Amino acid sequence: MKWTELSILTTHEAVDAVTNILHEAGASGVVIEDSKELDKERIDKFGEIYALNPEDFPKTGVIVKAYLSASSFLAETIEEIKLAIANLVNFDINIGENILTLCEVDEEDWSTAWKQYYHPVKISERFTIVPTWEDYKPVSTDELIIELDPGMAFGTGTHPTTVMCLQALEKVVQQGHTVIDVGTGSGVLSIGAAMLGAEKVHALDLDEVAVRAARENVELNKMDAIVEVFHGNLLDTVKEPADIVVANILAEIIMSFTDDAFSIVKPGGLYVTSGIIGAKKDEVKEALEKSGFEIEEVLMMEDWVAIISRRP
Repeated sequence: MKWTELSILTTHEAVDAVTNILHEAGASGVVIEDSKELDKERIDKFGEIYALNPEDFPKTGVIVKAYLSASSFLAETIEEIKLAIANLVNFDINIGENILTLCEVDEEDWSTAWKQYYHPVKISERFTIVPTWEDYKPVSTDELIIELDPGMAFGTGTHPTTVMCLQALEKVVQQGHTVIDVGTGSGVLSIGAAMLGAEKVHALDLDEVAVRAARENVELNKMDAIVEVFHGNLLDTVKEPADIVVANILAEIIMSFTDDAFSIVKPGGLYVTSGIIGAKKDEVKEALEKSGFEIEEVLMMEDWVAIISRRP
């Protein structure tokens, strides 16, 4: 299916009005490229920060993009959009340069182009992450292959925090263990734990979309007899203690429920945490120790940290 991308250079003042006009014209959503994004101060409290490329943003003002399906009425729709935006000046709204450009986009490019960057990756001694569309042959008899179809909303399982968690699980999971996976996301850690011999894995996530994706990936890897995926916040849905709890989430969230984790981990059991940036390492270690955990090992990859701690 063909789509037409409308790109409108306007002002910060006019963004809301222009966005509303585009929605009324049939756009289901918009993309906003704001020149101020380059200078905005950010904190890392809620996730990763990536370097921004100035070439992706206008030098001044705001670019608002929308996508309309190609149809016989497209030309008329575009003219109506132009008139509606021009009419904003009658409401004392500064529309700035008001430059509108068009280009054609193939829907297939959106849905599949990203796949060219995602290939099988060996991330530990035994684990290899393989996208479902790749034909991959194991290179060793004890290799564990996790198939993932992450779509465009979930990770590919190769982020440093995920890699370290799988490497940690590879060290500690034993036959018959029970495992809890907090914030399961794509379900990759739960699948890995099951492949390593866990008898039962309780996976949970607050995001209902993640829950559906995790269930699909668990079934794809034929681990649904071992892994159950629940919708829940942190440990709210957990009723029984576990040998291992793994949480690959933000440092602030990890520190918010260390006491609860301590009460769920069996005596002698382990708590594997990651999603921790290097600057937060000492804070997380302190929180874990304050709750009663003993730090056994700290893994580091790039600027990320994973911590293996034990309940005495």
